[in-house]
Amino acid sequence: MNELLRSNDPTVIAFASALLRGEGIDCFEMDVNMSVLEGSIGILPRRLMVRADDMAEAEVVMQDNGIALGRGM
Repeated sequence: MNELLRSNDPTVIAFASALLRGEGIDCFEMDVNMSVLEGSIGILPRRLMVRADDMAEAEVVMQDNGIALGRGM
């Protein structure tokens, strides 16, 4: 699995996940439980992962819907 998206905003992750699943692209959200360590203040970004085979199509879905990929922060 490769990182498609990194964001501190849980609504962006949820929206992106819904878009990907709507297109039949499996995705997995990582770092969901990190809020236990950070005290729920939202400083640690969550990552959305997709299979390497689906990466190009997933990037197109994100671009078509105006979602900045925000990797490598």
